[in-house]
Amino acid sequence: MARPHIEPFVDRDVDFKRMTLPGFPKGMKYKMLSLDTDTGACSMTVRFESGYRQPPGMSYSEMELFILSGSVQYGDKVYGKGNYFFVPAGVSMPAMSSPRGAEGLMFYNYGEPSFLESDEDHPRALRDQLIMVDAYEGLQWKVANFVNPSVAPGCMVKMLRSDPQTHAHSLLYCMTPNYWQDNISYHDCAEESYHIWGTSSMMQFGNLPTGGYFWRPAWINHGAFASELGVLGFGRTDSILHNYFHFNPWSTPDENRERSAAQLRRNKPNLYKWIRSPDGHNHPHDFEFPAYDYANEDGQAGAGTADLYVHDHGDGEAHAHERSSRKGGAKGRRR
Repeated sequence: MARPHIEPFVDRDVDFKRMTLPGFPKGMKYKMLSLDTDTGACSMTVRFESGYRQPPGMSYSEMELFILSGSVQYGDKVYGKGNYFFVPAGVSMPAMSSPRGAEGLMFYNYGEPSFLESDEDHPRALRDQLIMVDAYEGLQWKVANFVNPSVAPGCMVKMLRSDPQTHAHSLLYCMTPNYWQDNISYHDCAEESYHIWGTSSMMQFGNLPTGGYFWRPAWINHGAFASELGVLGFGRTDSILHNYFHFNPWSTPDENRERSAAQLRRNKPNLYKWIRSPDGHNHPHDFEFPAYDYANEDGQAGAGTADLYVHDHGDGEAHAHERSSRKGGAKGRRR
């Protein structure tokens, strides 16, 4: 999810464009909120025009959809505003229509938007991870203590999805009227947010109104912030969320990254020492999730051959390790 820092952006300031990618039926429009130009992964505001129809089909990427207004119909069931869908790659969804039109937020997580007509799942699709939930009526607000340290009191969340491997999550959040937090925060993950309703004020970036959006990469300072009348928003991260709080508005992303590493060294010294081995070759192996053994900077499986992981350590000398299929933690041989 390598995307540039976008903050603030207001989708009301731009017009919808027609979706013209292969496979998508006519009658769908979009506003691009953020885009990974390497993979095509993106976040969009979308509009389905009245009478829109889409046959049964699937995507080659994970897709998330949150209905902002109007309604869509999958099969014989109608889903109105507040409904959230997480559709794993390769999972076939029933025919979809929108007789009166709808608008929503749509996210493609690991590849460009795609639609392939099909009434069957891909053989490797993870249908058990499909999520369809009415976030407004079907879930209760909870305090935001899934993160520790947590934000100031007055911010509530509804967790919509948490990735079982990376702990990337999608959620609804709200700020109560007169909410404020006086410290500064950054994270070691990317974070994005869309204001469904309401305005918040951020010291570094100004006001973010209804329709406001940001994509904030790791290590970026944000805060202090406040909201006079409250906010309802939709938020996502690309891995587990941790709040690094401080009170230095002038620290740089590099300094924030070094501070985080220093905290890891203090809190988990044995893990830190193993990771920063003298020759830089302690590559993790997870017998439970081997696809993440040799992750690249975006958190995805390495792009080498099926048997070798090719990379360098910034010295211009590429080398390779054998990919391990063992159930233990032994390292592959360096070549």
